[in-house]
Amino acid sequence: MMNMAKMMKKAKDMQEKMESLQEELGNQVVEGSSGAGLIRVTMTCKGQVKSLNIESSMVTPDDKEVMEDLIVAAVNDARQKADAKMAEETQKAMGDMGLPADALGGLGGLPF
Repeated sequence: MMNMAKMMKKAKDMQEKMESLQEELGNQVVEGSSGAGLIRVTMTCKGQVKSLNIESSMVTPDDKEVMEDLIVAAVNDARQKADAKMAEETQKAMGDMGLPADALGGLGGLPF
């Protein structure tokens, strides 16, 4: 019976740490860019875009389609960096708890 109590405590501790990690990652930001830095996007690790910076040289009516493509690429770059940061921090947290890094079935097990 004592073993079950230890398991329940460990599960509760893990849940609390994962909730804390989610909150922390929601506040961390990453920057994505495209067009050799002409377009830069800053977003949280949860995917909320915080800022968009477009070099003034890109703001011409003739370059509208190029600019749109570069914005999409910068947002996708930031998202990939956010996903990598989330995976890194999750693996670190799992290791800190003495669990294998894939204990939650990859990131699919996290409610981000």
